[in-house]
This record gives sequence, C-alpha cells and structure tokens, in this order.
Amino acid sequence: MNIDFSLDPVFSWYVILLMFSGLATICIGLVPISALSVGWRIVNVIAGLAFFGYGVYLCFFFEGTSYRIFFQALIVPIALVVNFFKAMSNRNRPTAPVPPQAQSPYPGQAPFAGQAPAPVQPQAPVQQPQAQQAPAPAQAEGGPTV
Repeated sequence: MNIDFSLDPVFSWYVILLMFSGLATICIGLVPISALSVGWRIVNVIAGLAFFGYGVYLCFFFEGTSYRIFFQALIVPIALVVNFFKAMSNRNRPTAPVPPQAQSPYPGQAPFAGQAPAPVQPQAPVQQPQAQQAPAPAQAEGGPTV
C-alpha cells in the first residue's frame, strides 16, 4: 500500500480524497430517489468509477516516483454534488397549474374515418318574462300631511 502520511502526505491525502470523491459521486448516481435525469446519473457513476479506480491504482498498484495530480478530480465531484442538490431543490418546487384545454365538438382528436362531426346548433337565448312595475305614488305638492 502506497499511503504513508509521514513519507508523502500530499500523495496520501490525494489518494484518499480521490477515492472518497469517487464513492460519493457513485452513490449520488445510484440513488434512485434523486431528481437527476438518467443521463446525469450515468455521468455521476462513470465519473465516480474513474476517480475511485484511479485512487485504487495509486494506492495499491502504483510503483513510480512521480505522479500527476488532477485538480479536476476534486472539483468535478463538488460540481456534481452541487448539481444533485440543485436538482433536488427544483424537484420540491411546486409547478404552475396547467390550464384546462377547450373541449372539441367531438370526443377525441379527430372524427372517425369517413364520418363528419355533427353540426353544432346554436341555441336561442331564453327570454325571461319581465315583471310590470307599478308606478310610484305621487306626493302632494304641499308637503307631507300629518
């Protein structure tokens, strides 16, 4: 195992953070209740496998004297975690109600082949009988009577 904090702490921390970020992004991609689309979940899993695999390689199989630090390996998982929480907050946000659609004169999208829809007959407005109003009583010109 190549992790030795007394010999090279930067390398050891890099390997641990690489493996941890890989596992975190894999877990986020595999969570079925997340609001991420299937494409983003696949991206999370692939990136997580790549980061975790590189960490395992550096930890157990690496025998060289120099190695390359990819800062993207630490930035990309943070961006994916932020995207995850952003999608979760958008998932909990209520959506605007959809207005009802106007009804067509026939059910369905189109009439049955060869049949025309029945014509719509306009209805005459119903007239209400008007009540006769009685004329208002006239008052005397001299003022009110007692």
